[in-house]
Amino acid sequence: MPTEPHVLIVEDEPNLATLYGAWLEDEVSVETAYDGTDALDAIDETVDIVLLDRRMPGLPGDTVLETIRQRDLDCRVAMVTAVEPDFDIIGLGFDDYLVKPVSKTELTSLIDQLLLRSSYDDQLQKFFALASKKALLDGQKTVAERRTSQEYAVLEDRLAVLRATVDDTMMELLERDVYRRLCEDISRTPIATE
Repeated sequence: MPTEPHVLIVEDEPNLATLYGAWLEDEVSVETAYDGTDALDAIDETVDIVLLDRRMPGLPGDTVLETIRQRDLDCRVAMVTAVEPDFDIIGLGFDDYLVKPVSKTELTSLIDQLLLRSSYDDQLQKFFALASKKALLDGQKTVAERRTSQEYAVLEDRLAVLRATVDDTMMELLERDVYRRLCEDISRTPIATE
């Protein structure tokens, strides 16, 4: 039986951390850290998802995120924060971003989405992380603000390159008929009968 996904909630407001944990505990294994230092002590290769507050006393979430990525840990990271996104998020290595307050539905949907993304290869993970940043900024910034942002222009360029690469990979798989063959292999697998 596969193990439950392990989620680390990093939130300096204990009541909020407890609430998030209660919302998620039926679906995943939950661990809580109340500051950045405790988060870095708690995170290891067993953690699948980190829900990270961006503004915390002591070690801020941006620094925790940078350290997680420097350690090359294979986990998805979502910022769950009251900090409104600005163009500075483009350079941050998170996978998704929610602005507080968040609902149980938003949080559980985020966890489902991040678990799905964990099954993707690196190329698709990067593509969806960039696409999430673009969608977030598209919803938060005016057209004029996006047009005048050099960071946003770089984001769009990086996303276009990745989209072309992802499209090429999908076309190659379709041309080689990999998907159809996989389905045929699955259908040929004998099903155990009693």
